[in-house]
Amino acid sequence: MTSTGPTRRQLTAAGALLVTGCASHVSLTAPPPPPAMAKLRVKLFPGSQNLPLLAAVQKGFFGKHGLDVDLLFTQNSVELRDGLARGDFQIAHSAVDNAAAMKDVAGHDVVIFMGGDNSMNELFVQSDIANIQQIRGRTLAVDAPTTAYALQARKILLQAGLKPNDYQLKQVGGTFQRVKAMIDDRSNAATMLNPPFSVQARTAGLRSLGRVSDLLGPYQGTGAFAMRAWAGANGPLIERYCAGYIEAVRWATAPANRQEATRMLAKELKLSPEVAAQTYPALIDPLNGLTRDARFDAKGFDNVLKLRHELEGKPGAPPPDAGRYVDMRWYNAALARVGRG
Repeated sequence: MTSTGPTRRQLTAAGALLVTGCASHVSLTAPPPPPAMAKLRVKLFPGSQNLPLLAAVQKGFFGKHGLDVDLLFTQNSVELRDGLARGDFQIAHSAVDNAAAMKDVAGHDVVIFMGGDNSMNELFVQSDIANIQQIRGRTLAVDAPTTAYALQARKILLQAGLKPNDYQLKQVGGTFQRVKAMIDDRSNAATMLNPPFSVQARTAGLRSLGRVSDLLGPYQGTGAFAMRAWAGANGPLIERYCAGYIEAVRWATAPANRQEATRMLAKELKLSPEVAAQTYPALIDPLNGLTRDARFDAKGFDNVLKLRHELEGKPGAPPPDAGRYVDMRWYNAALARVGRG
């Protein structure tokens, strides 16, 4: 009997061809191998604003993008700025006013490439002070007197009619050092604090006279910056860093991760469970917490520069252009890589 269908040999050959074709197709469309692991050292101030960095390391978001990141705490902004200029680490994650100070005062060419928050700061005072005018004749505790959150405090006092000779500046150090100074020594009348130190201050009986967002308006606080020469030579590395950080922000602020994120804060910052539980809501506040996807606030940075120019600039000189300090191309590429949240 004559068969009109395919023979077994024909079917076998066709099947082999199909398998070979599929294998070729799979090979052509297979995802690229993960990037080789690269080592990065990042310097930052202790504080809850670093929750995304902690999550990026511990939850593997940096590792996913081929990064092995060491987080290093700084004691003050001078240590951070000088260390970045020397090349002791590659990235600073701190108030971006420090980048402006490095460029304008020290002459170091740095570049800001990502945002983070609006500083989340409040002006805290001793319990016997009811208003800003009562700081007159007393001591304002600061980090470096001519940068970042010291400028915030000086401007707030100036708006209330207090000129520089109406109070004393005392250089104490980073936020964790200032809250201790305020609690231990009541002669320190006022300072700027953000979470978790603002939570600790309230628990200790200190009083808030208002948030920076209400007293000064938009402000670009924490962000990431690096030496421009290094950034220019390592653009793909910065893109991967931004991608991991963005994904970590999304994880840290997702309601489903609240309990784990709170435990992470308590463990890594050595906070009591109660302080950590009060700190986390401040971080997810849509107006005053961590910025969505670590976006850079251009209007807030304009205010940073105006504030620096008013208090520390040369009389008669125009305010500097923000473009001298900022380059968002790596961040924008990272956002495209991970998708808009």
